[in-house]
Amino acid sequence: MPFPSLRPTSRSFEPGDWPIKTFRSQSGAEVRILYGSARTGMAIELSYENITDSQAETFLTHYNETLGTLRTFTLPSEARTGWTGSAGSINVPSGNAWRYSKAPALTAVRPGVSTVTVSLIGVL
Repeated sequence: MPFPSLRPTSRSFEPGDWPIKTFRSQSGAEVRILYGSARTGMAIELSYENITDSQAETFLTHYNETLGTLRTFTLPSEARTGWTGSAGSINVPSGNAWRYSKAPALTAVRPGVSTVTVSLIGVL
């Protein structure tokens, strides 16, 4: 089952950084070494407010099918809906994927209506 193709009501994105190791001498001189050609540690949090309970259940089903935080997946274009910058700046570099950083958080708003928050990490 692919990640649910719903439009999030809000999105929080952290672009991560390149893998860098810093070495400092006793005199305070600093040397920084780049250990890769792609950013790591990207994170995105998607909120889906006031969706039906059956739509909320699709996130829990997807989480179970990916074995929680184990397996990776791609995000549908709907996850970026509303973002007016380039699609590449809010996506993992080409050929990479996302995984859950923790279980989706589900809040019951009223009978039949829920809010789901999904936290994901970009992986190489």
